[in-house]
Amino acid sequence: MPANPRPPYPNALSSWAGVLCAAKSLPLIELHFTHNRSKMTLEGLPVPTLRDIVNQHVREGELYEKLDRNRVRCYACGHCCPIPDGQPGVCKVRYNQGGTLYVPWGYVGGVQCDPIEKKPFFHAYPGALAYSFGMLGCDLHCGYCQNWVTSQALRDPDAVSPPLEASPEALVQDALRQGAKVLVSTYNEPLITSEWAVAVFKAAKAAGLVTGFVSNGNGTPQVLEYLRPWIDLYKVDLKSFSDRHYHELGGRIGPILETIRSLHQMGIWLEIVTLLIPGFNDSEDELRGLTEFLAGVSPDIPWHVTAFHKDYKMEDPDNTRPADLLRAADIGRKAGLRYVYAGNLPGMVGNHENTRCQNCGDTLIRRHSYFVEDYRLTPEGRCPSCATALPGRWAPRFEGQITDRPFAPRRSGLLHLSS
Repeated sequence: MPANPRPPYPNALSSWAGVLCAAKSLPLIELHFTHNRSKMTLEGLPVPTLRDIVNQHVREGELYEKLDRNRVRCYACGHCCPIPDGQPGVCKVRYNQGGTLYVPWGYVGGVQCDPIEKKPFFHAYPGALAYSFGMLGCDLHCGYCQNWVTSQALRDPDAVSPPLEASPEALVQDALRQGAKVLVSTYNEPLITSEWAVAVFKAAKAAGLVTGFVSNGNGTPQVLEYLRPWIDLYKVDLKSFSDRHYHELGGRIGPILETIRSLHQMGIWLEIVTLLIPGFNDSEDELRGLTEFLAGVSPDIPWHVTAFHKDYKMEDPDNTRPADLLRAADIGRKAGLRYVYAGNLPGMVGNHENTRCQNCGDTLIRRHSYFVEDYRLTPEGRCPSCATALPGRWAPRFEGQITDRPFAPRRSGLLHLSS
């Protein structure tokens, strides 16, 4: 495998914090730190940009083919970028140097311990702790992104997220130390860092952990087959049912719909989330089309319709009201979906936080926000009243929750990137 390309900075693997600490140890250097990451300097000392740092933590990718004139075509996401020599793809983190595609490796943009209900997965190991990690970059540019600090880090100068050095083994050991049962790639778009995710997931599965993606679903047949042996759970953000709206976000709806079909056919457990944004994707026609599509793939796919709040660059729409979520949930049920959940407004959406048996109507899992208040499934994942199987992935018994709210890993061994 070719050696990693190196930008011309002696300390280019250092995080900004590390650079500042190093600079403080040097005499006669006045610290003048500028925020413009295209030209960050300390007086008397060149400071690597975030791109310099990230571009050193790479390896050759596997999801690409070589083209003529030193070009490559990447298959990590639905853009299938043809990338000229010396340029990155749409995602900004996969780049071509000398006819070789280099991809992110050996770092995380952040880690957090989440209840699995936050992902959200409602039909997979309720109460489990999900050790969640992400890298940097995204193939879309949603104006309402709630993880924009990591997803837009190489596109938006206001998004600053110093990466942490990591190895698959270190992440898995940290996950086990926290008591996690599930390890999830999330926060940025995990498809564009699939090689790294597979390396982490191989170690995770060897240690007995469940693995998952939280993704925009903009996949390709190549990347899904690449992930297939190593991934158990997959949540897709189906942001709209309009190709025009997807163009506004930097993508196309076709690859997302095909990813949803393919994941279900592959037998990977799939849940769908739609963030309901007033005036953007909340029309009755659009919601009917979206939910009828999902029901056509399988009526057993859980659909989470969640509340928008003003974030990042999207401050014009009103925040989603409980009545908006309930209207959307009603449309989903009428379309034939059996498991419809309303999220982000706990205690304000009636029984739409709970899971019920579709045969007898008994409540099988009662929730408030991310807290599992009651769990009544049998060890086989069936209703105790009528023995109807509940679609999903279930543990033999409910072991309670370590937490019902996110927390930073305790005693994490991850370090800021340093040379």
